[in-house]
Amino acid sequence: MKHETISGKILYTSRKPGREGEERGREYFTFTKHSDGSRTLRALCEIEEPSPTVMRDITYSLDANDMPTDCFVRLMIGDTFMGAGLFRITEDFVECESFGPSIGRLSQKVPIVGTFDGFGTHPIQGDAYITKKMDKSKGPHARALRTFLPSPDHRGATPPMISEVNIQLAYLGDETVTVEAGTFAASHYRFSDPDAGMATADGAHPDYDVWVTADDDAIFLKGGVGGYMQTWYELAELTRR
Repeated sequence: MKHETISGKILYTSRKPGREGEERGREYFTFTKHSDGSRTLRALCEIEEPSPTVMRDITYSLDANDMPTDCFVRLMIGDTFMGAGLFRITEDFVECESFGPSIGRLSQKVPIVGTFDGFGTHPIQGDAYITKKMDKSKGPHARALRTFLPSPDHRGATPPMISEVNIQLAYLGDETVTVEAGTFAASHYRFSDPDAGMATADGAHPDYDVWVTADDDAIFLKGGVGGYMQTWYELAELTRR
């Protein structure tokens, strides 16, 4: 085979009082890097806490310029089917064909006016990869990030349909990071929601710090969310072949 494969496992743990360090879920991901520069991310995400449980299957592809081309999402909430959807993303529009018990059969096509940065898929590894949109040569700085995504919910636990969210992403610098999977040269970023673009009944999305490998692969290493979420994520396994 001509492609390169990167696979890993990310542990989800709690930082809530009385539950510090308890495993609350996990993510298994695989990247295939093709000879034409395109990539596909496959991710299985399992969230056990808080209830109801979430199981998410994602297949997400990007072109050689790290722009999204297509994404398939399938969701099980509380071990019951919530929905499945296929998204196609071009320079001009995002379209979706999805179905689920609460939405029936849904067809959408939304024009894209102006530029955008990517497609939010909800796997933690997807969060890490979109940090490549920051120009680290400028040094530490922040900028607005325009994304489309299949759910504005903080856990992605709603039927797949087109949403748009504008958040802020900051590059904070580079450092060496040690996690269960090893020691890596890393870049530190922070997602924030100053305009409450991802607000839910629980409020705006709390600040979200992530450390990713400083190379072109932008593999998630560790990170966490404060506020009402109190979660932590860490890379436990990594293989390249």
